[in-house]
Amino acid sequence: MTENNAIDLERFLPHPPAAVWNALTDPELHARWWAAGDVKAVVGHRFTLDMGNFGKQPCEVTEVEDRRLLVYRFAEGSLDTTITWRLEPEGEGTRLRLTHAGFDLDSPMGRQAYDGMGNGWPHVLDRLVSLLGETA
Repeated sequence: MTENNAIDLERFLPHPPAAVWNALTDPELHARWWAAGDVKAVVGHRFTLDMGNFGKQPCEVTEVEDRRLLVYRFAEGSLDTTITWRLEPEGEGTRLRLTHAGFDLDSPMGRQAYDGMGNGWPHVLDRLVSLLGETA
């Protein structure tokens, strides 16, 4: 992680990009490792992610490159951040890069979300790894 206004993480996953992409874009699988919501890899698609105690967060897909890039606005109207998933083939696996950017570090809510998600994202990625292992 860096102290700018973004959380940057990367992981090597011993699964092909198609499997990782499916976990990122299939609503049923997505709900098993992170949050329920009608996520789709279609630019302009609007959906909500059910973040439990943090409520349902509105999102909109802004960029898609099949099996390579998924970008969406997250928590529009409150946090107004952007989540970017980049997938790069690496050997027989995938290098996954996550960037969660746009936190307003000058606002208490933005700072709290940045700190909380900075600590939380590694655990979310652990759950993604577990799901991929189960579905392989």
